Amino acid sequence: MAVFSRGFGARRRESDPRLPPGQYLTEDFPVLSAGPTPDVDLADWRFTIRTEKGMQTTWTWDQFMALPIETIDTDIHCVTRWSKLGTQWRGVSLDTLFENVDTDVEFAMAHSYGGYTTNVPLDDLLDGKAWVAFEFDGEPLDPEHGGPARLLVPHLYFWKSAKWLRALVLQDRDDPGFWEQNGYHIHGDPWTEERYW
Repeated sequence: MAVFSRGFGARRRESDPRLPPGQYLTEDFPVLSAGPTPDVDLADWRFTIRTEKGMQTTWTWDQFMALPIETIDTDIHCVTRWSKLGTQWRGVSLDTLFENVDTDVEFAMAHSYGGYTTNVPLDDLLDGKAWVAFEFDGEPLDPEHGGPARLLVPHLYFWKSAKWLRALVLQDRDDPGFWEQNGYHIHGDPWTEERYW
C-alpha cells in the first residue's frame, strides 16, 4: 500500500452549519485510496462476518442482493477535509447482516479486498448507523469508490467506510487498522475532529 491516489492535498476551509469543523464543501467525489484498485468479479465476491469464536456467516453476491435493501441519504466527510452533502446510496444494513450473528464482543475489524483494514466499534455499526453499500447516486458503485461493495459509516470520517469490503472480524479489543496504525485517530468522529493521534 505504498501508492497514494490523488485527492490527499489540503484545500481551503468554508463555513457552513452542515459541515463539521475544519471541513470544506465539494461537489466532486475525490478518490482517495492506498494501493491499487482491486478488480473483484461479482462471481467471486464474498462477504463474511466472523465471530470471536470462529463462527462464519458468508454471503455470495446473489445471496447479498436477496437481502432487504435500503436507500440511504446522507452526508459524508473525509479526514482530508472535504465533505460531500446529500449523497444517496443503496445497501444492506449491518443490522440485517448481524441478525443471526452471536457475539459477546464490542469491536470489529473491517477487511478489504486488497488488504486494507480499519477498526470500528459495533456501537458505530449497529442500530441503523452503517450499511454495506453497492450503489451510489443511482449507479453501481465504481471500483475506484469501493465497488462492488463498501462499508458505509457516514457518521465517522470516510476512511472508516472501507472500500472493497470482504469481511468483518469481531474481536474483544479495538485494535488499530491500517490508517490507525499510521497516525489516524482510533475512532474518527468528524464533529469532534478525531483526525489524528
